[in-house]
Amino acid sequence: INIRQTPEVLKRGLVLLVAKFLAGFIPALVVGKMFGPAGVLGLTPLVLLGSISNSNGSLYLGLMGEYGDEIDAGAMSILGINDGPFLTLLGMGIGGLANIPLMALVATVVPVILGIVLGNLDVDVQKLLEPGGVMLIPFVGFALGAGLNFKTIVSGGISGLILGLLTVVISGLFCILADRTVLKRPGYAGAAVASSAGNSVATPAAVAMVDPSWQPYVAQATAAAGASVVITAILVPILTTWAAKHFGSAKDLTPKGGSPRIEEQPRQATA
Repeated sequence: INIRQTPEVLKRGLVLLVAKFLAGFIPALVVGKMFGPAGVLGLTPLVLLGSISNSNGSLYLGLMGEYGDEIDAGAMSILGINDGPFLTLLGMGIGGLANIPLMALVATVVPVILGIVLGNLDVDVQKLLEPGGVMLIPFVGFALGAGLNFKTIVSGGISGLILGLLTVVISGLFCILADRTVLKRPGYAGAAVASSAGNSVATPAAVAMVDPSWQPYVAQATAAAGASVVITAILVPILTTWAAKHFGSAKDLTPKGGSPRIEEQPRQATA
């Protein structure tokens, strides 16, 4: 996360981050209050919040390369905050859906803060650690998958299909609306963030480690989250293409003579 980004990058990133969080938090809160921790149709508050509030950064950046500008791509530095379980733990605690100790939130956010500090102080540290998050996902996924039986995966797949569709529809509604009304942008960036990230598969287990009462729902939530990742990876590019064609894209807003770029600090003259 680059803290030297321009105000416009921060603005776009924060608006989309809040919209994406609310897209998961509100349905999770409603389902939790109405149906309890078991949820409905296999969709627990845990998996709704963990999957819908997370977004696939690689997919977003790829789509911004096609439809967006450099500022849209830079907003990923803010959207990266929704990677991992932090926002899910925060939402579960705020909504009274789980018993999340304060120190659990501290333990989750402190490494993020340390990473921001180290990455901004030394670019070599940033390059060294950046691949680490992606490298961990297959190992976490394998460990979780080893604890699943085939019956659970099949039932989770049905829930995952519904979860994937809900993620695209609800996230798309919240994020496109925020993009168009708050940011006064066409909406393609909001559509591009309406996905589930691969690391959301590990979120249910992370929450259950903090609040063991959610442990019985981890297997089903993990299977559903995995299915949602695949489904949203297919549907979000279609939604983004539709939004770009229907509302316009950065290319339509680009003045003649080149694309809008992030302003850079003037370089000091060297001898």
